[in-house]
Amino acid sequence: MMNELETKMQKTLDKLQESFSEVRAGRANPAILNKVSVEYYGVQTPISQMAGISVPEARMIVIQPWDMSTLKEIEKAILASDIGLNPNNDGKVIRLNFPELTEERRKELVKEIKKMAEETKVSIRNIRRDGMEKVKADLKNGEITEDEKAKSEDNIQKLTDKFVAEIDKILENKEKEILNI
Repeated sequence: MMNELETKMQKTLDKLQESFSEVRAGRANPAILNKVSVEYYGVQTPISQMAGISVPEARMIVIQPWDMSTLKEIEKAILASDIGLNPNNDGKVIRLNFPELTEERRKELVKEIKKMAEETKVSIRNIRRDGMEKVKADLKNGEITEDEKAKSEDNIQKLTDKFVAEIDKILENKEKEILNI
């Protein structure tokens, strides 16, 4: 059961890290395009599956489609997305320039990531609660003893504390990245 709880908590933590990678912190990060998809032959296709994406400079992403006929569609998809960047299309590639972040925008981003971290902590605590309920049910059904229940609850709490501390560490690093650019 502990392995199952740890796996669930790790998946929750991985999701937070993925979400953090998509937060625009002033530096060009191709992960920002993860949620942008283009209709390609009737199917919603991620940009990364239809173009080469590179970061030639700290504040620029270059998207080079493998099929040049999709250039306009990729540009439209980026404009329609909520990433807040204007694509520059020169007929061969699309360039996304990242502007300097204002102090106000940085503070908004920090609030956003703190909210994400708090939601992740709530998810971790919900996993803990489910584990605790299972331990109580096992005791009630006579599958474990009172001592085993206490030991299991202690282990679940230690696991929860470990993941909450990890979330705090990830949050702190992302906060520094946003504020100290």
